[in-house]
Amino acid sequence: VAHLEMEGSQISLDSLEKGVDNPAFSSRGQERLREEGGDPCGESDEERKRERKGRFSSCCRKVLRPASKAKSFCKAHAKVLRRIGLGLLGVAYLSYFIAACWLDFQRALALVVMTAVVAFFTLWSLFKTHCGPKVLLLLSPAWKCFHKSWRWLRWMLCAAILGGLVAWLVLDTSRNPEQLVSLAGFCFLVLFLFACSKHHGSVSWRAVFWGLGLQFLFGLFVLRTTPGMQAFQWLGDQIQFFLGYTTAGSSFVFGKALIEEVFAFQTLPIVVFFSCVMSILYYLGVMQWLIVKISWLLQVSMGTTPTETLSVAGNIFVGQTEAPLLIRPYLADMTRSEVHAVMTGGFATIAGSVMGAYISFGIDAASLIAASVMAAPCALAMAKLVYPEVEESKFKGTGSIRLSRGEEQNILEAASNGAAASVGLVANIAANLIAFLAVLEFINAALRWFGEMVDIEGLTFQVICSYVLMPVAFLMGADWADSPLVAELLGIKIFLNEFVAYQQLAAYKKNRLAGLEEWDGSRKQWISVR
Repeated sequence: VAHLEMEGSQISLDSLEKGVDNPAFSSRGQERLREEGGDPCGESDEERKRERKGRFSSCCRKVLRPASKAKSFCKAHAKVLRRIGLGLLGVAYLSYFIAACWLDFQRALALVVMTAVVAFFTLWSLFKTHCGPKVLLLLSPAWKCFHKSWRWLRWMLCAAILGGLVAWLVLDTSRNPEQLVSLAGFCFLVLFLFACSKHHGSVSWRAVFWGLGLQFLFGLFVLRTTPGMQAFQWLGDQIQFFLGYTTAGSSFVFGKALIEEVFAFQTLPIVVFFSCVMSILYYLGVMQWLIVKISWLLQVSMGTTPTETLSVAGNIFVGQTEAPLLIRPYLADMTRSEVHAVMTGGFATIAGSVMGAYISFGIDAASLIAASVMAAPCALAMAKLVYPEVEESKFKGTGSIRLSRGEEQNILEAASNGAAASVGLVANIAANLIAFLAVLEFINAALRWFGEMVDIEGLTFQVICSYVLMPVAFLMGADWADSPLVAELLGIKIFLNEFVAYQQLAAYKKNRLAGLEEWDGSRKQWISVR
């Protein structure tokens, strides 16, 4: 036995010295052992691992069982839970609203107005969704009767409106005869544009008269009624107050000294801030909602197509390059008349971001807002007067036009993209101011040099515009004494840059508010409020 053990150990040592593993512990040996009787140690390890995995998965299932039940419950009762959440939010806001009105109703007046507007449109949307078809079905006999007699009713309505307008103009202009000049200028401009029309026989007078009528009614509400004046004055004050928050960011970046002394650091940051806010409102869908409502009013009254109407309505809030992006999928299929209306609306209104800069100059915010809103229906009317529709539009009567939205994933990305997009606009404004002011000074120097050759002193671009465009300024309604200065502003705006023109207008306003003499020799230093 001892000899055999020595032999076994010798074999083992010899085999190790020769570099050959013991067959019992080699892979082949393990395979033989598994084939002969299996590997009880290996099987026990695998079984233990399986048991551990089974126990762990069963524990996880037990732990996650309440969460999975809650998830399935939420999916099954999603509508009920949403209504409960909205109900709780409504109750919380109602409590806040009552508390605010109870403490100081005058202070909470703006909150009351905003709440009333939101509540009205919310209830109207719910009513239209749930009761609209039933109401239309009930009113269908009356609608058929009205449609049959609409031809006579239309003429009666037009005669009544025309008679009321003439009576009101007679009574109003008897107290202010100078307004007859504005009326004459109004008629002259319409006739002049009709003479320049592309297709005289195809003019849609419905669009022309409704556009001018909407502009007139809106101007009457803003300028002649106390609620309209107060509403737009309040809106202008709130916008000025809102734009004041720009100083929090610009003072941190540039310092207070630069903001107070340097124009670029005082005005241009407002463009960045306003662009950021507009981008957030677009992401939230607020701007789309406003544009759709305004465009619906214009489309129903004027009979224009949805695409051109949406773009013109969008121009009230955004710039000439951004508004066509609202209807980008439809631009390729639009007619020439529709494209002309889109471009006219862009030139007629003021972009929201640039409006903020004009307000910072000192221009009255309420007047700017009212002018931009009034210009939308008038621009559409004049566009259809100059270039009437003679083609068959693919969008006539189409109700499925959808506004394009941004690709932002959250509100922070929308704010960042809006601020970044304004960098090009800010650089464009600064570059144009530098270039056009320099060009204007060069033109004036050249004109003065040519004028001195024939003993004409002080010949400038502004002087030429004041003589050439003075009749236009007078027909627009400016006083005869102010017409040369208004004509200068028109010339700068049309031929050079409207930013420069608004800057000059702000200078005239500051001179008047500072109490300067109206005349400095032969030069008028400011213009009247009118």
